[in-house]
Amino acid sequence: MQVEFEHVTSISQVTNSQWQSLVEGEYPFLQYEYLRLLESSNCACTDTGWQPFHLLLKDAQKQLIAALPLYIKTHSYGEYVFEWSWADAYRRYGFQYYPKLLSAVPFTPVTGARLLCKDEALRAELWPLVAAHIEQQCEQLGLSSFHLLFPQNKLKQQTNETAWLSRQSVQFQWFNKSYCCFDDFTQTFTSRKRKNLKKERAKVVNQGIVVQRLYGEALTKQHMDEFYLFYKQTYLKRSGHEGYLSEVFFAGLLEYLAKNVMLVRAVKNDTAIAGALYFFDKNGLYGRYWGCIEEVDALHFECCYYQGIEFCIEHKLPLFNPGTQGEHKIQRGFEPIICHSQHWIVDTQFREAISRFTQQETEHVQHYQKEAATLLPFKASES
Repeated sequence: MQVEFEHVTSISQVTNSQWQSLVEGEYPFLQYEYLRLLESSNCACTDTGWQPFHLLLKDAQKQLIAALPLYIKTHSYGEYVFEWSWADAYRRYGFQYYPKLLSAVPFTPVTGARLLCKDEALRAELWPLVAAHIEQQCEQLGLSSFHLLFPQNKLKQQTNETAWLSRQSVQFQWFNKSYCCFDDFTQTFTSRKRKNLKKERAKVVNQGIVVQRLYGEALTKQHMDEFYLFYKQTYLKRSGHEGYLSEVFFAGLLEYLAKNVMLVRAVKNDTAIAGALYFFDKNGLYGRYWGCIEEVDALHFECCYYQGIEFCIEHKLPLFNPGTQGEHKIQRGFEPIICHSQHWIVDTQFREAISRFTQQETEHVQHYQKEAATLLPFKASES
């Protein structure tokens, strides 16, 4: 079929209605307003190393039929599929690894659609053309590589038919098995693990802390301003910078995406001291950001895990993805899940070397997943 490729350096070069005509469901991270807000708040821009380079596909009548969020990256921060060793190898051999090309949602390691097209058959037909175009763009623009992060399985399977390299990583996710309440969930634990969890939750209550879940009309600008302070202070303490996201971004969430946002707020002596910000749609809850101005034993677990589980049970959401890493999630009922990424390396010699690395890495990741699953707190009958 005849397809015209066009790259835009800002999502605002496309209208909201055009972009949204390609988006399936309410998955928040590919909504037009979410991606636009990342750009307009200067969180994803050239100055931060996330230069938008979105790919638009048009038919013979110049109608938009598909789109792929793309960024030219000058570093590897905010991606959560780690390949610093690849960049170091390039440097040691006198080559430049950056800039590179990336399809992902900035700062968001959540599996989802990448090539946006509501017609599944058309998307399958378009993907080989997109893959060939991306390879060509990398070579023409002098980019070292292309990286497709956290794609859905359908796109991952189609990509496996190319010469691209596959990587696997492990996330810990919670699944709602038609639980009626939180106690219903903990009844699936062994007695000792269940007691440990209850003791952990009791620590927060015994320290006089009240935890609230706010969403919809209950969530106000004051709450978002509070949370940004917690977020910024926590990043400063841990990383020495104020975080990837700005005050303008968090304020914009309330204006443009309030229906997809839930805030857990911890209050002590009538003063908010911590918060966890989530996104959600009918398919799941996505725990994204945490911050506090006072360290309290077990409060992070309460706000970032247990409150999220209760929200999923209350709203009958099937999945809770609390973010990357964190083996401490296992004993709290989060199961090890394999996530995927695909990579195209322009230089053939580096491609061969990285291919050997990814094959060995896959064996280790799969072994790790199986070992992690043995540490889950569930009774044998629930496994």
